[in-house]
Amino acid sequence: MTPPLEALGMIALRRLDPEAAHGLALKALQMGLGPKGGPFTSPRLATTLAGLSLPNPVGLAAGFDKNATALAPLARCGFGFVEVGAATPRPQPGNPRPRLFRLTEDRAAINRFGFNNDGMQAIAARLAHRPKGGTLGLNLGANKDSDDRAADFAKVLASCGPHLDFATVNVSSPNTESLRDLQGKAALAALLDGVMAANAALARPIPIFLKIAPDLTDAELADIAAVATSAGLSAIIATNTTLSRDGLKSPHAGEKGGLSGTPLFEKSTRILARLAGLTDLPLVGVGGISSAEDAYAKILAGASAVQLYTALVYGGISLADEITRGLDRLLARDGYANVAEAVGKGRAKWT
Repeated sequence: MTPPLEALGMIALRRLDPEAAHGLALKALQMGLGPKGGPFTSPRLATTLAGLSLPNPVGLAAGFDKNATALAPLARCGFGFVEVGAATPRPQPGNPRPRLFRLTEDRAAINRFGFNNDGMQAIAARLAHRPKGGTLGLNLGANKDSDDRAADFAKVLASCGPHLDFATVNVSSPNTESLRDLQGKAALAALLDGVMAANAALARPIPIFLKIAPDLTDAELADIAAVATSAGLSAIIATNTTLSRDGLKSPHAGEKGGLSGTPLFEKSTRILARLAGLTDLPLVGVGGISSAEDAYAKILAGASAVQLYTALVYGGISLADEITRGLDRLLARDGYANVAEAVGKGRAKWT
């Protein structure tokens, strides 16, 4: 249950423009107004993702802290791991405002930010002062006006990699024109070759993840699974936002951009379950998680860990702890000694 003070703050924030409210939420965390207890863990919840030891499998998705300005307060929240960014080589303002819309009736959001961020140098400087402990990743992006977008991902990794535990190649944002074309088999293979070379050149190479779109055909999904495996990636994050608008009730349903939140849950979970049948790589389930039951469903569908973001708009930052504790109870109820035992056990429901 949301703490009373947090609930009041959320009521106030929902009266503001969504992007302004998001900025204030980050400031509140920076001022020490967020949770203090750190991530909840138990022998059931403690798990490993791509060789990374996590206190629990519930992570924060990229996009909440784009510029790595709230690393210390986020480490005190309930997340088992945190992903910040996306970061691009050069700073860029992103798309014109308004570019973030609450779909309250659908418990969803549409964004068309377009990789607005401070650039890799500023972000690397903040990452260099990250809090000790915890598991921290960075979402890698490409500049909108880049002559070689594929090379941008490797540049950001070379700059920021020394301060990270993992990095995610994001070719699935719908808000940078033609970016999703990099998910094609040949283009993706070439891009990942450059990223993996940059990773090998780091003093301490790190696990590299790939974040994919939910709007993929079975053939495209099979290609991505094959390329990811042959490239030596460590995990796949399924999925980013969708371009679909099926069944929405909100007056903002027609806005351009990527849709996240509750309406994405089924679509992203089906992609996750299909992907689990195509690769042995660990999978991170993202899309529409707003409860312990949702997180558990992703794990049963094939995810080794999960991430959330949009649900925080409606449930507050304390939702991470609530989901984690609920997940522990669900695993115990069904007799699982740990998260790994449950991974994929309910996949047939989604395929």
